Amino acid sequence: MTETLIDADTSLAIIDGRHGDPFAVLGPQKRAGKTVVTAFVPGADRLWVLTGKSVLDCDPVADRPGLFTCIMPRKAAYRLRAEGHGATWEFDDPFRFGPVLGEMDEYLLGEGTHMRLWKALGAHPITHEGVDGVSFAVWAPNAERVSVVGDFNIWDGRRHPMRRRGSTGVWETFVPGLTEGTVYKYEIRGPHGALLPLKADPVGFGSEHPPANASVVRRIGGDWHDDAWMKARGAHHNVDAPISVYEVHLGSWRRAPGNRMLSYLELADQLVDYVVEMGFTHIELMPVSEYPFDGSWGYQPVGLFAPTIRHGTPSEFRAMVDAAHRKGLGILLDWVPGHFPTDAHGLGRFDGTALYEHQDPREGFHQDWNTLIFNYGRSEVRNYLISNALYWLEEYHLDGLRVDAVASMLYRDYSRKDGQWIPNRDGGRENYEAISVLQQMNIQAYGQAPGIMTVAEESTAFAGVSRPVNHGGLGFGFKWNMGWMNDTLSYMHRDPIYRQYHHHKMTFGLHYAWSENYVLPISHDEVVHGKGSMLSKMPGGDWEKFANLRAYYGFMWGHPGKKLLFMGCEFAQGAEWNHNQSLDWHQLDIPEHKGVQTLVRDLNHLYRGTPALHLHDTRPEGFQWLESNDAEASVYAWVRRGDAKDPMVVVAVNMTPVERRYRLGLPAAGPWIEVLNTDSAVYGGGNRGNLGGVKTEGKSWHGQAQSALVTLPPLSCVFLKQG
Repeated sequence: MTETLIDADTSLAIIDGRHGDPFAVLGPQKRAGKTVVTAFVPGADRLWVLTGKSVLDCDPVADRPGLFTCIMPRKAAYRLRAEGHGATWEFDDPFRFGPVLGEMDEYLLGEGTHMRLWKALGAHPITHEGVDGVSFAVWAPNAERVSVVGDFNIWDGRRHPMRRRGSTGVWETFVPGLTEGTVYKYEIRGPHGALLPLKADPVGFGSEHPPANASVVRRIGGDWHDDAWMKARGAHHNVDAPISVYEVHLGSWRRAPGNRMLSYLELADQLVDYVVEMGFTHIELMPVSEYPFDGSWGYQPVGLFAPTIRHGTPSEFRAMVDAAHRKGLGILLDWVPGHFPTDAHGLGRFDGTALYEHQDPREGFHQDWNTLIFNYGRSEVRNYLISNALYWLEEYHLDGLRVDAVASMLYRDYSRKDGQWIPNRDGGRENYEAISVLQQMNIQAYGQAPGIMTVAEESTAFAGVSRPVNHGGLGFGFKWNMGWMNDTLSYMHRDPIYRQYHHHKMTFGLHYAWSENYVLPISHDEVVHGKGSMLSKMPGGDWEKFANLRAYYGFMWGHPGKKLLFMGCEFAQGAEWNHNQSLDWHQLDIPEHKGVQTLVRDLNHLYRGTPALHLHDTRPEGFQWLESNDAEASVYAWVRRGDAKDPMVVVAVNMTPVERRYRLGLPAAGPWIEVLNTDSAVYGGGNRGNLGGVKTEGKSWHGQAQSALVTLPPLSCVFLKQG
């Protein structure tokens, strides 16, 4: 009788795990007017169908161990009872449940426009048809068969094969009885029947602790208490707002005893309080999307939807963001859509084909990083990336994204020689598809998550990075000013005696300062790979190194543009950053290091509390040179202005180790108060300056009708505020 219920080829395909449509065979099926339950339970010698009070004995299929059929009197909900190897167990048959994804999901997935992709794909604990379990869905259009595997099924891909959803390329299933914390991967039979290495979930919300790399079923939960911040945050991200960002690598900011990484909950307390005290407006997190290799610092992500388990669960990450918001602090995330690693469990050749990446290495492989490049022209890949951006903004209330390595996305010939790249359809080097992804990401981010900001790390002269998309730009809110950073650090590295010959490295940034909405970045990239710490870049003996660094920070905070400083730089850590250990917090016992930390705190508070120093950070009406050409003295001076009602600020910088009594033109008559001097004793300086301020006299200088003699201490920056 069993041979007439399931034919030999079909039954063999089922037990071999080769059948491409197991839901058409297993579970309850109508055959010859009868309801037949077919079940494959490896290891079972006997099987029963339990329906209410009825127990139906199943027939084994000849020569097909573990395969059974049973005729039911009518279609009804049921469970299975199995017996084998001296054990008996009961369970819900996953093949008796209908699909979880709805028609609208299927339509949007097929179209590649499902902006909440994480709501459809991934692993979700749900109650389905009255039973608790987990739904799984994954995109693998070229697979012959996809199964979800884990400890719950002895990692046997034959036990939980998935259902293909039409032409979407998506496979889904509901596995009853599973809960949050379940460890899983996908077993994929690729084209021509090849079994691939087990794959982590591209839309998984959790992962095992590295070096283990399976996905973990996670809920994203926890109440929000940040309504006040969320309603007001747009004002904190405006070009007129003071924005001072503290860039952090969570794994090495501070370590617990035993060199243990801090948890998200510990960071919610220690990091948030520290950054608030230091006067920064935002924390920028280096990538927290799950990544396998610690040494990549997160820039080679595998789990784009999973906050790294190194510090805790998604809900605990959410709690850290909430804690920051409740204290008026924004959180930005370093987002990496430019490349992904080749790890076997990751996105590379996910279904046995070049799915997320290009087939041709001239388009699909980054030579610099030995990573793969997303195929930005494929609608499903675009959907994946753009929805991922929205995921972080919506599910975790993040306040913005800093997009890594934008230049590598914009140009097809990035870091390639002739013959190693493929021109665009017009024969040029611009990557039209990547440009479109960035534009659409910004449109969706600003449109769907009101009040956020996006920032581009872009190192070329590509026009309009921070121009709105409808005006031909990429749509970012801000752009890192890499040119300013390179020029000014090159200048600071030189012995002061030679600085006069490179004077305009410090002024050149003002020639293009208004072409974009700029952030002045001193990031992790400046204190790694043998570049030394910020302190070690400075020339001279100990006092000169500290004085140079203090003067440079004064120059930076007085210069137009938003600010970004990498952790440890705020207290002049002596050693280059090492991601494997804590910052050298013990150096704060040394007065000179403590002094630099105090200076950065005071610069932040001055910057935030003084409209003239931030209101026109991105517009020329907020800036005027007083002295930009005194190369011999290595002196720079300029005016910062806010609105007409706001007191003006004059910033004067002396980049030589010689104290100067310097006549300075001032834009208004009357008293000018010294509100900050990097040579103050509290910062570790010699306490030389203009205590009590200065008062102008009617002697024209620097194109101004009024002027005053001002003390410019050696290697210092002085801020004078209109009295």
